[in-house]
Amino acid sequence: MRGDIAVAKILKAEGLEWISCFPNQTLIDAASSVGIRPIICRQERAGVNMADGYSRITNGKKIGVFTMQRGPGAENAFGGVAQAYADSVPILLIPGGSPNDQIGIHPNFDSFEHYGGITKYLGHINQGQRIPEMMRMAYTNLKHGRLGPVMLELPLDVANGEVSEESMQYQPVKVHKSAASEDDVRELVAAILSSNSPLIHAGQGVLYAEATDALTEFAEFTNIPVMTTLNGKSAFPEDHPLALGTGGNSETKMVGHFVSKADLIIGIGSSLTDSTFATSLPHGITYAQSVNCAEDLNKNHSVSFGAIGDAKIVLIQMLEEAKRQLGENGRDDSNGVRQEIQKVKQEFLAEWSHRINSDETPINPYRVMKELSGSLDLRNSIVTHDSGYPRDQFAPFWPALEPRSYIGWGKSTQLGYGLGLALGAKIAAPDKQVVNVMGDAAFGMSGLDIETAVRAEIPILTVVLNNGVMTNYSHHMPIATEQWESNALGGDYRDVALALGAYAERVESADEIKLAVDRALKANNEGQPALLEIMVKEEPFTPKYYSADSY
Repeated sequence: MRGDIAVAKILKAEGLEWISCFPNQTLIDAASSVGIRPIICRQERAGVNMADGYSRITNGKKIGVFTMQRGPGAENAFGGVAQAYADSVPILLIPGGSPNDQIGIHPNFDSFEHYGGITKYLGHINQGQRIPEMMRMAYTNLKHGRLGPVMLELPLDVANGEVSEESMQYQPVKVHKSAASEDDVRELVAAILSSNSPLIHAGQGVLYAEATDALTEFAEFTNIPVMTTLNGKSAFPEDHPLALGTGGNSETKMVGHFVSKADLIIGIGSSLTDSTFATSLPHGITYAQSVNCAEDLNKNHSVSFGAIGDAKIVLIQMLEEAKRQLGENGRDDSNGVRQEIQKVKQEFLAEWSHRINSDETPINPYRVMKELSGSLDLRNSIVTHDSGYPRDQFAPFWPALEPRSYIGWGKSTQLGYGLGLALGAKIAAPDKQVVNVMGDAAFGMSGLDIETAVRAEIPILTVVLNNGVMTNYSHHMPIATEQWESNALGGDYRDVALALGAYAERVESADEIKLAVDRALKANNEGQPALLEIMVKEEPFTPKYYSADSY
């Protein structure tokens, strides 16, 4: 058989049902020949983003795959892969490659030479007989340790060459998980139970381990408040009395309040990495951490108590150890933690209620969030944001009630990323309502992939918050703004979406939002992608309550 057919058969054996792609690679037809559906996107980055969203929603149980043309296709995909690498998302990239006798010759772009800094593992399939071996290594890296993109370059001569049937012995890669050392767990739990104001800092490792129930049980047993990172948003139900909500570049007041008083922060499935897009954490307090990759220990904060292992397994170990140390009844709420959370939450919502309930025109984006959340079945929906102000305004307030009901992202923050994520999420969970919220600048980066949604029959809702400017960029470039209006953007995004085949409306007043959302959701239910262009004000205010520099 040909080499590309051999690759396609292995993808099929690993459970792949579809592959995102653009524009020309022999693997596209090879995948089609074994029953894998190709979805052609409008540009490479969107295809990478689709694979990314798919892997997130399946928690890596099924891996999104993107294949692209050698040379310019691989060059154009670079940004999307860099974002997936920053967010630790497992996706498999299979770019075409120059024939082996043309590798290293200018001006050929050899992916193997250039993708090393943004992939967890990369390989160059130099011989057809090595395809099963290298695919096995790729999937092993995709399913274990700190997750991330994996790339296998498929040279043209290998893709078109012959592979013997005898070499095609392939078994799908099994996932192997580990528990933590019993001594490490005992010391960690003892530290938790002796602290006065512990705080659980839950990251996306909880989501990938499908450990929400275990985390909830441990938090309830020990009566410890839980915050989530932006990437970990939805790992802990935000209607739970111990939920503090999300901390990213913006944060809830509950997060700021409890971070500022914590004497022990326990990272669960979280790298505790300092980042512009993460709540800053204090220095001079005690840290504990459970991760599945030792490289994430002791990065920006000295960790006194560590446990290496799968988040779900370690949380079960921690609960069992807590029962040994506390007894079967657990720790009561003698410090009034739950009441304190509720009090701070009421203050938080009261402080922002004038924006959330605003009737002003142009519309306040916080009012859009309120109306949108009120129209959705939050337990049967998946919502994601784009970067910038849509992220910083929605993430602290949007109620994520079920695991993966919200795709928080942003260790890097590329405009236009959310649309591809939403498309991949809808493919992963076709029965869920999927919504992408983006700004007008983000639409300019990826808006043509609305047509991908139409053509591929992927009925998602895109909400474009159109304020005609890059929000707060007048602050970053005041002279350019004053002299040249360099912060200003323009466009009729409703008409663009209509021309691309989507259902579309423009909304200009707050009292129109709900009915417009209902009509858009009806279009989705009938199989048609929809876009709402909502004319909003420039709203530069986002909630931020804690800075480590001030403590």
